Amino acid sequence: MTANASKAMYLENLPHVRGRLVENACLSRLSWFRTGGPAEVLFEPADEADLVNFLRRIPGSVPVTVIGVGSNLLVRDGGVKGVVIRLGRGFANIHMRGDIVKAGAAAMDVHVAKAAAKAGMAGLEFLIGVPGTIGGALRMNAGAYGQEIKDVLAHAHAVDRYGHIHELKPKDFKFGYRHSEVKVGMIFLSASFHVKSGQPELVAARMAEINEQRIETQPIGTRTGGSTFKNPEGQKAWELIDAAGCRGLKIGDAQVSEKHCNFLVNLGEATAADIEKLGETVQRRVKENSGVNLEWEIRLIGDQAVETVA
Repeated sequence: MTANASKAMYLENLPHVRGRLVENACLSRLSWFRTGGPAEVLFEPADEADLVNFLRRIPGSVPVTVIGVGSNLLVRDGGVKGVVIRLGRGFANIHMRGDIVKAGAAAMDVHVAKAAAKAGMAGLEFLIGVPGTIGGALRMNAGAYGQEIKDVLAHAHAVDRYGHIHELKPKDFKFGYRHSEVKVGMIFLSASFHVKSGQPELVAARMAEINEQRIETQPIGTRTGGSTFKNPEGQKAWELIDAAGCRGLKIGDAQVSEKHCNFLVNLGEATAADIEKLGETVQRRVKENSGVNLEWEIRLIGDQAVETVA
């Protein structure tokens, strides 16, 4: 059976949805790097019920990959097999109730921070410095400027590969540095966070301070994927990269940022392979220089492009 025939078989058997199902969908436009191959199928569910119904009825043999807004993501040039699920507006609501802020998994971290500040609630200011969505923040225990998701999480809801909804307490995540142990197949739906009453002007001032620091120290506005490598315990990745002589290093149109060398940047025409090779080169040079193994913080998905021989 050919790959195309196999593909057609499961595409024809995908359940009816109220959201969008798009074949051979471009993922490069959804990645902040603006690189990468297509998804065989992209599913953008209308709401929670649409997603649950889809997962309960989709054949178990079909691979499923979940992405957010692509802020911390590198899609390889060969694309992603199966169905890529991307949550949209139906999962982006933000609600306040007493000392709890509830946000959908597709809500942007920065929007959650601003909504809490507008309501005079303190505790989520650090989210202004975290690119991406709440779902991604939960998955990697995102943090910035001295706080992490684990510090404020009350509980979360997620749906598994078979359409069963689960309530997750903080202990279920087994949070570590830029890490959680929730099963990869779980798709986050929403999260509730502890906040406290604060003076709006002080909350706003703290957010402005964080934002100013980001603008001054990070390559904001470029085609980048955020922090590339995790900070090793007791050390800073950017310092190790700088000491290894990698600041400004280029492969093709991929470059280690001159402004902050724990950021890789697409100067315009970089392929995902260029960016991944550059990251691997940085890892090797840091290992040779300091003996430290840098771990990817960016998530890499999909297949390498198949090289054709003339």
